[in-house]
Amino acid sequence: MVAGSPALLLLLSLGLCFTGAQGQGNTMAVSFLNRSMKHPQEGQRLGLECHTYKTSWGVSWIRLDKDGNLHFIVYISWFSLTTFPGNKGASSQFEVSKQGSSYRLIVKNFRARDQGIYFCIANINQVLHFSSGQRAFFPVTTTTAAPTTLRAVTLTATTQSSQVTMKDISQHSPDPGPSSP
Repeated sequence: MVAGSPALLLLLSLGLCFTGAQGQGNTMAVSFLNRSMKHPQEGQRLGLECHTYKTSWGVSWIRLDKDGNLHFIVYISWFSLTTFPGNKGASSQFEVSKQGSSYRLIVKNFRARDQGIYFCIANINQVLHFSSGQRAFFPVTTTTAAPTTLRAVTLTATTQSSQVTMKDISQHSPDPGPSSP
């Protein structure tokens, strides 16, 4: 990942500051409802669970997309009242529920736009707590390509603009053998 998006840096810094600063450790964790799942599949129902280890009055679900943008999904209260974007009480894309100290999020029809890292956030005793993140990306399909040789690579990183550029790069196909003089 490049030097970092502001959203990701904010999320990580808040998570480190708020959950670790007071010696409370990790008070929340997110996982797939199906514990044996490694990667979601296109079109499936994807279940996620946020388990809180301390009493909270509710949690918010957010998704960090592959471009580093945060997306608010829903807030679900201790009393199972929900608030989706636009102050709506329901969503055609998501279902939520609360069972004990667990808050569940169901992506009804998982699509490429839903890929990302899912987090839950709770305000516990006026302190924000961020869960561990659950990666939800399609499996990477690999193909066998002809080997190439990469020569003279110079990387230049610019931290202010968070961009990486490559100079003096030359790729060559495998050497076809000795050339004739």
